[in-house]
Amino acid sequence: MQWLIALFKDTSTVAHAVLILGLVAAIGLALGTIKVRGVGLGVAGVLFAGLIFGHYGFTLEHSVLDFAREFGLILFVYTIGMQVGPGFIASLRRQGLPLNLMAGGIVLIGVIITIVIAYTRFDPADRPVAVGIFSGATTNTPSLGAARQALKDVPNVAPATADRLGMAYAMAYPFGIIGIILAMLVIRAVFRIDPHSEAEMLAAMQRAGASRLETMNLELRNPNLDGLQLRDIPTLGQSGVVISRVLKAGKPQVARGSTVLNLGDVLLAVGPKAGLEDLRLIIGAESKVDVKTVPSHLTTRRLLVTKSQALGQTIQELDPLSRYGVIVTRINRAEVELPPTPATKLQFGDTILAVGEPDAINAFAQEVGDSPRQLNHPQVIPIFLGIALGVIVGSWPVYISGMPAPVKLGLAGGPLIVAIILSRLGNIGPLVWHMPISANFMLRELGIVLFLACVGLSSGDKFMQTLRGPGVEWMLYGALITLLPLLIVGLIGRIVLGTNYLSLCGLLAGSMTDPPALAFANAITSSDAPSVTYATVYPLVMLLRVLAAQAMILFLLR
Repeated sequence: MQWLIALFKDTSTVAHAVLILGLVAAIGLALGTIKVRGVGLGVAGVLFAGLIFGHYGFTLEHSVLDFAREFGLILFVYTIGMQVGPGFIASLRRQGLPLNLMAGGIVLIGVIITIVIAYTRFDPADRPVAVGIFSGATTNTPSLGAARQALKDVPNVAPATADRLGMAYAMAYPFGIIGIILAMLVIRAVFRIDPHSEAEMLAAMQRAGASRLETMNLELRNPNLDGLQLRDIPTLGQSGVVISRVLKAGKPQVARGSTVLNLGDVLLAVGPKAGLEDLRLIIGAESKVDVKTVPSHLTTRRLLVTKSQALGQTIQELDPLSRYGVIVTRINRAEVELPPTPATKLQFGDTILAVGEPDAINAFAQEVGDSPRQLNHPQVIPIFLGIALGVIVGSWPVYISGMPAPVKLGLAGGPLIVAIILSRLGNIGPLVWHMPISANFMLRELGIVLFLACVGLSSGDKFMQTLRGPGVEWMLYGALITLLPLLIVGLIGRIVLGTNYLSLCGLLAGSMTDPPALAFANAITSSDAPSVTYATVYPLVMLLRVLAAQAMILFLLR
């Protein structure tokens, strides 16, 4: 038994670190599954398990703790960026400005409350402690680092002030997580919201806003088009419509630009509804004959783009029609259907619908890859390279006049932004920035569990001691800084702007840069709306919170 006791006590061994992290994670996740009236802590249970372990002296070496915490956070935000990246720009165009304005409002209200508390409840020398409460209440570690750095540049500040700043952060942090989740639940209860109905409404709005592709069989009745080649049909190239087959004399054939049209021919067209209606007015009328049901040697097949040589190539560059006698009628990317225009560039994981003879489609399949096995296999080199690039971007100092220290996005903001950019690019040469959804979820859960376990372990030893002193008072101040801005802006967003509840949850989590709250919001439904909204507001909020912490230190000690 001595070896087992030594394993728990000897903090210098790797085995001890792995053992403690494993136990905290397992117990915390089990704690999170316990529900009271349908509400549980979820992944946030890991934080409280860490606090319990830390309180009883089970912790890790400082350097190991710091590494595991920051690496876990990097994994979490990087995988979030990889997931939401493909839809991030579209989301930013649709709703980015109002969402970022609301998130900025949450930051501003929190700053005002913090300054009021500092001036009314703290002695002048202790006013920076309010900034530590602000950082903990908003679960924003980079702002705490920025505040501590700003303190170093202010003369005649006692070293103990920086320690109190960190302790205030630790006291306010637990309710910072709970408070965000509580704000979500309060808004849900006040408006009697059904999250599943909200998800369905959001999906319906997205479908309505998307240019869904449809098919239409058109009979050539316009005598002005008789004898013309298919490529000469007016507006065809600009409408987003593709002609996949032409029924001539009862025999279907692949539509080519050189195909000569005659009265009575039936054209199978694929494209947006508006483009199909415009083409119908030009061609003649919609036909009762469905070209797809007419027996022929032609077939359709869905192909996966997995070959590196095809990535970044346009449909025009691949030229499947001239080279193989195959026409591409649809491209499905991240569950969104795209019209295959000549300038459309293929990305890893795209699903294309090809029409042609079986042998021709087989040959074209070898051109694009069509390997489900490769699609499900994670590209490991790009993952580590992307994380490294994210760390570089997050560590890049930006010097702003009047600030005592350079502003940085940090180890959370940098990887998130890089992941969004890389997932939008799709690939750079042979490097494919694609992550299978199963791998994404696994890395994400691993990251958030590591982060929360380390936060709890680092705060647990001093938690009860501070709680007996000014800790309770600090926690109450933190609760105000957490809840009031969220409830004020949340109610305005729901009542005045009519923001969807799932998007509102992502906004609340993103405005506090809080991954556990995002994990809670994601668990409400299967919709990715909270993650998209979180990523939409996160970069701006991260910058604002870092700047706000530094500015408040200078303001309170001026």
